[in-house]
Amino acid sequence: MARAIMLQGTGSDVGKTVLVAGLCRAAKKRGLKVRPFKPQNMSNNAAVADIPGDNNHGGGEIGRAQWLQAIACGVPPSVHMNPVLLKPQTDVGAQVIVQGKVFGEARARDYQALKGRLMDAVLESWGKVGEGADLVIVEGAGSPAEINLRSRDIANMGFATRADVPVVLVGDIDRGGVIASVAGTHLILPEEDRRMIVGYLINKFRGDVSLFDDGIKAIEKFTDWRCFGVVPWLKAAPRLPSEDSVVLERLASGEARALKVAVPMLGRIANFDDLDPLKAEPQVEVVFVPPGKKLPADAGLVVIPGSKSTIGDLLKFRENGWDRDLAAHRKRGGHVVGICGGFQMLGRMVRDPDGIEGSVTEAEGLGLLDVETVMEPEKTVRNVTARSVPFDLPLEGYEIHLGRTTGPDTRRPSAIINGAEDGAISADGKVIGTYMHGLFGADGFRGKFLESLGIKGGGLDYRAEVERALDEVAAELETHLDCDAIFSLAR
Repeated sequence: MARAIMLQGTGSDVGKTVLVAGLCRAAKKRGLKVRPFKPQNMSNNAAVADIPGDNNHGGGEIGRAQWLQAIACGVPPSVHMNPVLLKPQTDVGAQVIVQGKVFGEARARDYQALKGRLMDAVLESWGKVGEGADLVIVEGAGSPAEINLRSRDIANMGFATRADVPVVLVGDIDRGGVIASVAGTHLILPEEDRRMIVGYLINKFRGDVSLFDDGIKAIEKFTDWRCFGVVPWLKAAPRLPSEDSVVLERLASGEARALKVAVPMLGRIANFDDLDPLKAEPQVEVVFVPPGKKLPADAGLVVIPGSKSTIGDLLKFRENGWDRDLAAHRKRGGHVVGICGGFQMLGRMVRDPDGIEGSVTEAEGLGLLDVETVMEPEKTVRNVTARSVPFDLPLEGYEIHLGRTTGPDTRRPSAIINGAEDGAISADGKVIGTYMHGLFGADGFRGKFLESLGIKGGGLDYRAEVERALDEVAAELETHLDCDAIFSLAR
């Protein structure tokens, strides 16, 4: 088994995902065969990964973070890098994905009882990820300080103690109270868990790092843990795909640019990293619009993203009045793109006869495309190569969706995916729907699409930008952390 080290946080959203990606890239640059691992993840931003040994399956789902971390390692993503993925569908329930495949659905309370059965899958995947590797860097979920969940934990200390993986604790100074959060974690952990922690690091520091010297001394007094370093605010981090929708609460409109793209923040928004390549374009401003706010009238393009609950989000879309905003946008001649669930919403009707998404079995769509969608039990999960029909340019992405969409506008497909027609385009060409995630990541297509909106594409190589951002994060970590010590403590 490969040596391993694990990063756990004093809370959620302390920056573990980017830190693990940066450490993976740093280890790769040292010539190590490194792999990422996250026992349990909760996110509707999923990626499609290979299922080793399953040649008849299109692919399996993992968290977007482990897809990014695999890129940082320079290896293809595998479902074993994230064996348990929870995809929230309601405030109290989620779809459970195990080793890439749908395992079932569970309410939060029921899932706690289910965890014990999932540990076997976690440990099986753990063994597979380590095969042929020199180092595995593990990311925890939430916080080990959630001792009320400890008895059935598979994401933090429950995993670390079973797999005997040493832990580095991550504290987020940007949110405040970092001394108390680190010292408090030490205080409330049982001894079995506390002895797994080999030290800590502080993340997201702004300003003169030396100002925290006394803070390090205070933490050492309370915990006797060593500090591996203080990481400044990583300027390259926003250029990496975001995993968790919690970041949407912090996304705001940037400086005014030639094209404003409005994106409604659906309650069960999924795969919103589809917008990242547009955000990276120098002439494009992407604005995520929260519930209660109008879609901006000066937007040239509205993108309706994916959803884990199409009918539920469609009903909320109308409650927010976004349907009226969208109709006004179209009347002004504005363009619309719907991706996956967003594509389904653009049609006349969405039907769910089997109640797959919940008790509401049908909803009137937004009516911008002459199509209808019927939800079906079998989920399509696959990486795809495709070609844009209107621009005759190559595309590359993935599909994760339920449902079959038919209707007159599908006779004008937006893409040819694996030889089959996909999506629909309105008669005037200004409304486009597709099941394909990742289409904006195709540089040639993105440039031509922007040109069709009157914007000159910047010739950006988006994938190269992600690689450069990973290199920059790794360089910052090498500067501000004792990476030698962290890697040497792996076992």
